[in-house]
Formats: sequence, structure tokens, C-alpha cells
Amino acid sequence: MAQLYDRVAVIGLGLIAGSLFHAMKRADLAGEVVGYARSAETRKVARDIGLCDRIASSAVEAVKDADLVILCVPVGAMGAVAAEIAPGLKHGALVSDVGSTKGAVIDAVAPHLPEGVDFIPAHPLAGTEQSGPTSGFAELFDNRWCLLTPLEGTDADVLSRYKTLWEQMGSNVDEMDPAHHDLVLAVTSHTPHLIAYTMVGVADDLGRVTDSEVVKYSAAGFRDFTRIAASDPTMWRDVFLSNKDATLEILGRFTEELFALQRAIRTGDGEHLHDYFTRTRAIRRGIIEAGQDTDAPNFGRNAK
Repeated sequence: MAQLYDRVAVIGLGLIAGSLFHAMKRADLAGEVVGYARSAETRKVARDIGLCDRIASSAVEAVKDADLVILCVPVGAMGAVAAEIAPGLKHGALVSDVGSTKGAVIDAVAPHLPEGVDFIPAHPLAGTEQSGPTSGFAELFDNRWCLLTPLEGTDADVLSRYKTLWEQMGSNVDEMDPAHHDLVLAVTSHTPHLIAYTMVGVADDLGRVTDSEVVKYSAAGFRDFTRIAASDPTMWRDVFLSNKDATLEILGRFTEELFALQRAIRTGDGEHLHDYFTRTRAIRRGIIEAGQDTDAPNFGRNAK
């Protein structure tokens, strides 16, 4: 595959940015990848481990002459970063992001971008509970979905080229309206994370169960909750604040379902419980059949 971009800048040097670098280099998709992180310590670690071809000392320096700029910072920081890099963006550059919400990111970023700069929001549905510059690996996006939410009037050739980048990094790519994206992700990601945080918090608060028992006797379900609840707290704080309406809608529906199950347990309605669990079990089978999970840990990957 020929190189798609001469120079790519990644702003923020965590799991996604690191994996972008490794995935682009694996397939020879970019001539030079320049990275920047706000923390001097993070920049030093990135230089020491050879993350990116070059680590810039400022965001503006990082985006200089870049054909593609990908914002890999928490959703709440997107607007400030966009304002910071705007003066350094070259005419004809493409700006994208990897944020978990799209409506809020579009509202925060788009007003700062100068004329002649394209913007295609993106969300790779890939991750682990690890974070930081050492956490990325080239296989992160393999057979995972990346959702693009292009704005009205986006140039077809610019979109096609960017879509090809994600495909060549291993992703399945789909396009979606930003508002619909935020509702779908509230169901598939955001609310489940909130529930996981809550369940781990309940265990932490329950005085009759000691910390050692929670750790020692953790069954698979609780272990999955703790893995999810170990995710980056800044990122998830921003996700919930920026996708508030959709998350609250799904939480309301979840609460209604929970009350119905609560009533079934209280009244001994085994038929209701069995039917409900049979229906939900089919969802798991569908996810595995779609190739979006396996029985192997970490999606069957060997993350370094």
C-alpha cells in the first residue's frame, strides 16, 4: 500500500495515538508521524521508546506542514487544543479526532478551524484499560470498527482517502450521523461503563464484604467490571459530561428494566427471568458471530 499522507501529527500520546503510530508504520501509510503531548514527562517517555518519528515541543510545531492532524486528547480538551493548533494548520490539511462522543466534539472543534481545512470526526471502537505512551500496539484496530461522522459538504475524495487509512490500519469503517452515533455509543459503551463504575463502587462501599474478599473471590462478572472501571478517569468524566442527554436517556431505560427484574425476583417470577436471560444471551452469541469478540482474553491479542 502506498503512503496516504506525507506527514501526520498526533496530539496526545496515549493508547490510541501510540497505536495509530504503530499501525501506520506497520502498513507504511505515512511518511513521518509527529507527536505532541502536554506533559513534558510524557514527551520524554515517547522519545525514549521511539514513539513517533519526531516529538514536537509544542502543539503548533507538531501540526506544521501536516497533511493529517488527529486529536487524541480527552473530549473536554478538544476545543482548547483546536484553538491552539489553528494558527499552525496548513491550507488543505485534514483534522480528525478519536473522541468517544461526536456532537460535543464537533461543537468544540469546528468553530476554531480556518477556511481551507477539512474536518472529519472519527471514533475507533477499540481500546484496553491501559493508558499512556507505552500502551499502544499496531494490532489494536484489527477487525474493530471505526465510525466516521463527516460533516455536510465534506469533500468525497478527502473522505475516501481518510476511510482508506483506517481500513489499511485494520479497521472496519462505517459512516454515521453524529447524533445517532452518540445514542448508539450510549447503549454500547457509555452506560455499560457507568454501570461498571457503579458496581465496583458498591463493592467498595459494602462494609460487610472486606477488600480482601472482593479481590480473592472475584468471579468473572466482577472481574470484567473492574477491568472496565480501571479505564482512564479523565476520559470517561468528559465522555459522560459531553454525551449527557443520550446517556441519561439510556440510563432511564436501564432503570426501568432493572425495576422489572427486581419485581420478578421479589415475586418469584422465574418465567420472566428465564425469558429475559434467553433473549439477552442471544446478543452475546451475535457479537461473537460478528467477529467482535472471542473467548480469549483481550480480544485474542497479545498486547505488549
